[in-house]
Amino acid sequence: MTQSESLKSDKTAKSAKSILFKQSKTETHWVGDGFFVSTLIAPHPAVQSHFDPFILMDYAAPKEFPPSEKQRGIGEHPHRGFETVTFAIQGEISHRDSGGGGGTIKEGGIQWMTAGSGVVHEELFSKEFSKRGGTLEMVQLWVNLAKKDKMTKPRYQGFTAAEIPSVDVQKGLRARVYAGALSGKKGPCLSHSPMNVYELILNGPEAGQIQIPLAVDTNTLILVLRGNVTIAGEQCATGQVAVLSRDGAAVSLSSKETVRMLLLNGAPLNDPIVAHGPFVMNTAEEINQAIADYQSGKMGHLK
Repeated sequence: MTQSESLKSDKTAKSAKSILFKQSKTETHWVGDGFFVSTLIAPHPAVQSHFDPFILMDYAAPKEFPPSEKQRGIGEHPHRGFETVTFAIQGEISHRDSGGGGGTIKEGGIQWMTAGSGVVHEELFSKEFSKRGGTLEMVQLWVNLAKKDKMTKPRYQGFTAAEIPSVDVQKGLRARVYAGALSGKKGPCLSHSPMNVYELILNGPEAGQIQIPLAVDTNTLILVLRGNVTIAGEQCATGQVAVLSRDGAAVSLSSKETVRMLLLNGAPLNDPIVAHGPFVMNTAEEINQAIADYQSGKMGHLK
């Protein structure tokens, strides 16, 4: 299945979605030598059903890097069985992979790589950003592939900020639509299962109480990038992720300040998950096969 125009449900919601729990930064670690991240969601049997189809979210909060001739980042490494989605909030990130995909995204851009049957890739600061230095802020999301799509052909999508449509949802709320649809605007990113991915800019004093329509029986995560906001009646601060219930057909938002958020909403796949390092499959046997295929060079290498 490709990008959904909307996530539909025949059920009628009796109430708005509520917050099941909130995730906050508990630790930070380096991924390679360029991404100092907090893992805000990760595969775990106790909570995975509330994230599905999203698997992992790493957030690199704003960090200043000095000018350098060396491109920081993470070098050649493999993936199989899912998609990596990288949002450039600030800074510039260059990507290339063994499937022939590649490009550089700048502030406001997105890279959506379908690893599928397996690729090797690297993610580095762009040469220009490395030389001049500056602030890097990014989010990387891992999106699961359904069992039937695990071994699909790899694909790379890259879009600049100008290619992401924006829409005034209502007074005081502007949205950028990466995937799915909102208020008649379709996002350019193609996904293998139905989902909506938005950046929301809420001008709290102007907007008042906001309702974002979201289908019943879908999972929703909201990452607060800037400001403090009330989500479904609960306060959420910068750097927190709110995990919402599946019931209800909307989420309420309000704030006394300007807030920037990333909203992820998707239909759950309900498939078993076995995650090991850079591979996410359905069984341990498939993980062992992925390791063997990578070691034998079947996923390719970067020149």
